[in-house]
Amino acid sequence: MNSKEILIRLYKNYTSKYLHRIIYAGFFSILVAGSTSTVAYLLDPAIKKIFIDQDQTLIYLIPIAIILAFSIKGFSLYFAKTNMIHVAENVKKNIQSDMVNSLIYADTNVIDNKHTGKIVSNLTVDTSVIVNLVSVVLLNLFKDTITLFGLLFVMFYQNWKLSIIAIIMIPFASFTAQRLGKRMGKVSTKGMESAGFLSTHLLEIFKNHKLIKIFQQENYENRRINEKLNKVRDTAKKIGIIFVRVSPIMETLTGIMIALLIFYSGKLIFNGELDINNFFSFLAAMMLAYQPVRSLATLNMGIQSGLSAARRILPVIDQKIEVKDSDNCKELVLNNGEIVFENVNFKYDFENQKQTLENINIKIEPGKMTALVGLSGSGKSTILNLIPRFYNITSGDITFDGQSIKNITISSLRSEISLVSQDTTLFDDTIKNNIAYANLNASNEEIIEAANKSYASEFIEKLPNKYGTIIGENGLRLSGGEKQRLSIARAMLKKSAIILLDEATSSLDADTEQKIQEALALLTQNKTTVVIAHRLSTILNSDNIYVINSGKVVAEGKHQDLLNNSDIYKNFYNKQITKE
Repeated sequence: MNSKEILIRLYKNYTSKYLHRIIYAGFFSILVAGSTSTVAYLLDPAIKKIFIDQDQTLIYLIPIAIILAFSIKGFSLYFAKTNMIHVAENVKKNIQSDMVNSLIYADTNVIDNKHTGKIVSNLTVDTSVIVNLVSVVLLNLFKDTITLFGLLFVMFYQNWKLSIIAIIMIPFASFTAQRLGKRMGKVSTKGMESAGFLSTHLLEIFKNHKLIKIFQQENYENRRINEKLNKVRDTAKKIGIIFVRVSPIMETLTGIMIALLIFYSGKLIFNGELDINNFFSFLAAMMLAYQPVRSLATLNMGIQSGLSAARRILPVIDQKIEVKDSDNCKELVLNNGEIVFENVNFKYDFENQKQTLENINIKIEPGKMTALVGLSGSGKSTILNLIPRFYNITSGDITFDGQSIKNITISSLRSEISLVSQDTTLFDDTIKNNIAYANLNASNEEIIEAANKSYASEFIEKLPNKYGTIIGENGLRLSGGEKQRLSIARAMLKKSAIILLDEATSSLDADTEQKIQEALALLTQNKTTVVIAHRLSTILNSDNIYVINSGKVVAEGKHQDLLNNSDIYKNFYNKQITKE
């Protein structure tokens, strides 16, 4: 996407809806330009009538006119900027909303490939830079251009010869801005990348602070974070230096221009071609023109920075959703809850990624528990993740009571599935809201019932605020068993027909594990259940077991049959006995 296309996109999608406010800002910018030019012009009659002709009739009128002109300029600038602030904040909110919306609905593999720190950097830093482009830069471009034209009119009105000398600096300033703008675009991109890496590393430190302490790597992490801080600092310095680099150039050009004007003006005054009042009015207009010329000279740098930020954000907003409903798909009608994998193949969308699942054929009986066993990395979790269609299968089919996963709506499919994972995910919210996340319309009675059935109420009732207790980021104020019971309560509240379990009870004490096993038994009663089996008790309680090895189903059957017929299962089972 080139610069022109980006600017058109930003206007159509974000700025155009606030065009009326931009027009208001433009109107007030015209008043700013007019009042600024008036101040410069008023020095002509002020000097001539008051100081030269000593005409006392204007001694009150001209000062009042100057006060009025400055007042109009000040209030007009205020209203112009407040309108553009309104535009800026709304544009920022809309860009952030589109970005968050895109990430919320993005495919699971897209989120897998992104780091939280970079996303946060895009959402905060980059959006602010784009807002600067569509608000501050836009306002200054319009305001300063009109003001410059107004002051040039005054200058030419007073003396066209001097005006020709004065405008010589404009092409030099434009050339300088163009060169610095290109440099700014490159440095700005590096700056945003450095900020993203810094955010990423900070989040890693906060997430793994216990790991850092137990391995005593505080000094190591301090050195690493300081290296990134140094990169951010160095890039910020480069950006700042580029911005101020225009100052010596502009100051030198201004000095040369004023020197030439004074020299040439003296010649004109000596020859009677220029009056002193005309010269001071011209000089005032020229000095007032310095600010808009300098502002316009730096606009290109702001534009390049905004374009660089847009090139990072717009692809995030434009991400295409691959896991989506097909044309003419229907709502899932689940009568029994049978799930069948038919010649399923799957490969993650990673570079050089090998086939993860090959020719998977599995039949999950309705109302029964089916266990998946195998070594870590064998493909068990991938099979589990394909059932709620977190990913699209590469080939083959998965059916639910004979209905192809490709022909049913994702919402109707997922409404029938609950997931209890070994990585329990909770929000930094109240216990009540974490349980109710499965059904936001659930009554207090239903939430309490789910907590009772999952044995979560045992510890909830002991907390100071009970169901209103804030549990911290990902439930850090709770134990592993307590978090697991909340996860089960959430699944119970959903009352879905299909239960997916990735067991995580191996690290729990015997009493807690027993309660969780009882809660899981209640959760899965008469439900189609698929479980990744980590514990011997789960294996023995399963109605059917599939042995997964290197992405393939290598054995299937009940426990005793597999002990007799599968060396892989027998080895897995013997290791479980050793553990327990």
